[in-house]
Amino acid sequence: MIRILLFLAVVFALGLGFAWLADRPGEMVVTFSGYQYQVSLMVAAVAVVAVVAAVMIVWWLIKSLWNSPYTISRYFRVRRRDRGYQALSTGMIAAGAGDGALARKKTKEAAKLIRSDQEPLIQLLEAQASLLEGDHDGAREKFETMLDDPEMRLLGLRGLYLEAERLGDRNAARHYAGRAAAMAPQLAWAAESTLEDLTGRGDWDGALKLVEAQKSTRQIERDAANRRRAVLLTAKAQALIDSDPNAAKTAALEANRLRPDFAPAAVVAAKLLFRQNDVRKGAKILEAAWKAEPHPEIAELYTHARPADAVLDRLNRAKKLQEMKKNHAESSLTVARAALDAQDYKTARQEAEAAIRMDRREGAYLLLADIEEAETGDQGKVRQLLSKAVRAPRDPAWVADGLVSERWAPVSPITGRLDAFEWRAPMERLGQLIDSNEDAADATVPTIAAPIKPAKENVIELNPAASTERPITAMASESGEDQVTPVTATAFAAVPPDAEAVEPAEELARLPDDPGVDPDDEDQKSPRKFRLF
Repeated sequence: MIRILLFLAVVFALGLGFAWLADRPGEMVVTFSGYQYQVSLMVAAVAVVAVVAAVMIVWWLIKSLWNSPYTISRYFRVRRRDRGYQALSTGMIAAGAGDGALARKKTKEAAKLIRSDQEPLIQLLEAQASLLEGDHDGAREKFETMLDDPEMRLLGLRGLYLEAERLGDRNAARHYAGRAAAMAPQLAWAAESTLEDLTGRGDWDGALKLVEAQKSTRQIERDAANRRRAVLLTAKAQALIDSDPNAAKTAALEANRLRPDFAPAAVVAAKLLFRQNDVRKGAKILEAAWKAEPHPEIAELYTHARPADAVLDRLNRAKKLQEMKKNHAESSLTVARAALDAQDYKTARQEAEAAIRMDRREGAYLLLADIEEAETGDQGKVRQLLSKAVRAPRDPAWVADGLVSERWAPVSPITGRLDAFEWRAPMERLGQLIDSNEDAADATVPTIAAPIKPAKENVIELNPAASTERPITAMASESGEDQVTPVTATAFAAVPPDAEAVEPAEELARLPDDPGVDPDDEDQKSPRKFRLF
């Protein structure tokens, strides 16, 4: 746009100049070699412009002829390069689509048209073609070759990292990721793998520096960076809690400042403050965390802040927590435990039952069973509560990658992932939940109908004299099907002692699951000789 404006400005200036000359007529006289030439001023200006244009055109022709060999060679070189880039582009698309044969073909074609030192992508295409063909050794050689080129070094490290991950060599993978992270901290894959390596080795300071580098390069958001820093500082405080309490206290307080609602950080910070007899500040930290999200570890540490306190003092502190977070199952359970220790069974029972109404779970029923055993010793009720606990949902715990832990840990022991533990109910056991109608009457057991006999049978009466009871009857219905009346105890009681066996008119058909009577067992029959078939 600027060039067009400049061109229009020059044309406009030339037009103004020629108009100015046309409005001011004059003559120009030139004397040369005894001749005198007299022309008008306009003609002289046009002649000067024409001479300058002619000189420029002649100079352009001479320059074009002089540079023609180079121009021709450059044309063919550009055409060859365009063909090479077209082959390279087609090969990259084929590699992304998983077509190894086409990727290898276009790799060879691009290598003939473009030199690999001029275009590093040819090396990448060769490595990708080798991977598609299953030649992992050849691909690793290509990636190792890329390490010598500063422009391709990160790409080579990435390829070697993925190959090490595929082979399961985590040490080699973390080595390549560490080299890449040192060169470019903004690479997410390198930073994450290096962070797992540092946390796995317990190098919390190195991990904190890496998180700061990620935050400075805006690789992660501010909230995520603060969360990671809080986790790492809490882990550092736990590691130094015995060897260097002051450094542990500083790290724990910093972690609590970053995330006041993070229960492990609050617990560690308060524990260190309690050891230094700063109960007031530690209690405030626990109260702030409890208001954000009640946690049993917070309640346990808060109620036992002073080891020399009486059980009634601990009960009062538990009730103080309950006032901060009313209508919460964890608050009621905290008061119930403290009341049980204080032998206030009425309060303990009320709070435990209130917790069950708010959140039915295993720990609440177990606590109620402890209260029942301590107060009444009724083993029947205790067993009933224990059976309900078995069928109730499990209590929340620290869960990471399917592993349940009683204590929080900064990394997962299975995958090594940072901040993997979550406070939630484990989901590996699918038990029968306890609902509100748990004490309802059992459902009626459905009656299993007797199988229908394919053959028609005669009527067999055990007591022909009895007209009101017919215990064993096989009667043909109007539709031609047999119906079987079950044998009752009243029918057997009505059989006289001297009754004789009644032989059927014809042999009855055996049911499919009736093996019949073994002939060898004839002598073991009842003395009354009573038999149905």
